[in-house]
Amino acid sequence: MVKITKRFKKAHEAADLAKPLGLTEAIGLLCRLPPTKFDETVELQARLEIDPKQTDQTVRGTVALPNGSGRKVRVLVFTENPAEAMAAGADHAGLDDLMKKITDGWMDFDVAIATPNAMKSVRTIARVLGPKGLMPNPKSGTVVDDVKAGVKAVKAGRVEFKMDKTANVAIVVGKRSFTPDALAQNAAAALEALGKAKPESIKGKFIKSLTLSSTMSPGLRIDPKEYSGF
Repeated sequence: MVKITKRFKKAHEAADLAKPLGLTEAIGLLCRLPPTKFDETVELQARLEIDPKQTDQTVRGTVALPNGSGRKVRVLVFTENPAEAMAAGADHAGLDDLMKKITDGWMDFDVAIATPNAMKSVRTIARVLGPKGLMPNPKSGTVVDDVKAGVKAVKAGRVEFKMDKTANVAIVVGKRSFTPDALAQNAAAALEALGKAKPESIKGKFIKSLTLSSTMSPGLRIDPKEYSGF
């Protein structure tokens, strides 16, 4: 039997959580729910009208959150010029040395960026990085010629998203400590980016359902009319 916490009980008392809400309304409610002792991450979760087994229906992309993600992102750069990457703000930089550490099990980073030349070597550890969602990819903006710009974009709040095997996508849009306006701006940018990632093979409805939640909160349903254009 699942134990219902006092905070969840108070959340259910605060509003009818089964009722679909407008995006702004949902954000306002989320910000009024009982907080935790840490700064929770806020996410949008979308259930897509996609067949994940079809190769032409892959959904992935990036969004530059106008107010940042609120997260301290540890960036690793695969490059033959580590000094340049470290000067640009990378937390780790190198090539063969980092590849060996990763092969041995080290994974103390959140995002991996690579230069085109370095990718020739990095592909040999794709089986290690790929399952963890850390493999650099041109589509996600993590294979770059301009290392300085790439590191800056990630540190400033660029967030990657990718559909999982069950046709769900989760996109970080900020922290509970953000103002409702800041969360609303980030969420709107995330929805726009998700809409642009719609595969060309999908002609009808793209998003089946959408919810907003923080790390420890219940999910708040977003009214379908908020994304009916996708």
